[in-house]
Amino acid sequence: MLTVKALHLIFVVSWFAGLFYLPRIFVNLAMVPAESVAERDRLLLMAGKLYRFVTPIGALAVGLGFWLWFGFGADRFPGGWLHAKTFLVLLLVVYHLLCGQLLRRFQRGAELRGHVWFRFFNEIPVLLLVAVVFLVVLKPF
Repeated sequence: MLTVKALHLIFVVSWFAGLFYLPRIFVNLAMVPAESVAERDRLLLMAGKLYRFVTPIGALAVGLGFWLWFGFGADRFPGGWLHAKTFLVLLLVVYHLLCGQLLRRFQRGAELRGHVWFRFFNEIPVLLLVAVVFLVVLKPF
């Protein structure tokens, strides 16, 4: 099980790297002037490749997390902290899928929100990460 736990942590860290960087690319895309087609295309290429790369990594992180939960036995995790963590991970999955929707809208050239909105949107995974780490380490309930 230690190997599964190590792999889970590696995939979680990698998934978060993508969740931190992809919305940052969105900030830059929102700031690109309409006449800068080459810059926009380059950022879209980067965002598309990153999203395709981190999607299976996120799936592996979640899958290995469930393996740990049920592999150790659900009864070995007393209290509600794991359920709260699972809810936050579900929010991260929704965030990830929303990033995919936003990417597709950027690719279609649809009108999106401004760069300031994307700067705030970029902070959501940071807040969720802080909450998850505190739940896992402190197990407050």
